[in-house]
Amino acid sequence: MSTIIYPAPIFGPVTSRRLGRSLGVNLLPADGKVCSFDCVYCECGLNVERRPREDMPTRPRIASALRERLLCMKTAGEQLDAITFSGNGEPTSHPDFEGIVDDVIALRGEFFPAAKVCLLTNSTHLGKDSVFRAVQKIDKACLKLDTVNPDYIRLVDRPQTRYDLAKLIERMKQLSGRCVIQTMFMKGTVDGVSVDNTGDEYVLPWLETVREIAPSAVDIYTISRETPLKTLQKASTEELDRIVQLVRAAGIDAHAFG
Repeated sequence: MSTIIYPAPIFGPVTSRRLGRSLGVNLLPADGKVCSFDCVYCECGLNVERRPREDMPTRPRIASALRERLLCMKTAGEQLDAITFSGNGEPTSHPDFEGIVDDVIALRGEFFPAAKVCLLTNSTHLGKDSVFRAVQKIDKACLKLDTVNPDYIRLVDRPQTRYDLAKLIERMKQLSGRCVIQTMFMKGTVDGVSVDNTGDEYVLPWLETVREIAPSAVDIYTISRETPLKTLQKASTEELDRIVQLVRAAGIDAHAFG
């Protein structure tokens, strides 16, 4: 299995399909995965296969490591487009997430003020006030919403904690457009059940919810790396482009990343 486990607390910079040259901030342990989802397509593998033994990095350690890396990059004259919370699972799981966001924003301002502070999140902790406040401070918060079909969520995203989709959608609306919706479209099967969410049965209810959330943009993507389950397949460029056009017709900026 060639799934990826990222170093902690800082990795990269990497070239991102969506964010440009991005320095990663991994708030999770360096030796495993901590996530409130257990997505069948996760590039970090399945939770049970990646149980960490190390602790999450502390807020002071993260700030120190980021300062050191940004100073080196600045001294070397390197370019930086983004500093992105991502890594081995769900970044907002860290108990000091809001404080860490404040530290990262301050360091960004000191070293690379033009870079965006970004977040890739499955949205499960948006109900926590501290997480919600932190997300409001971030330049580009990319919130996962693969579908609004509960059965599909249970089959594919596999929440590991109580998951109230209606409440999370309300939280997304309260961001008043200060977010990007990110959605994985794919095909194939899980346990013999189709996970093709590219047809209107899934796309149209999802699109209606996206309209209600009114994000600044929608990032549509498909599988790009090896997945834990070998029965999954990429959505085609034509299928992704069709969905992009539907989103744009609804008056929302959208881009596909195949």
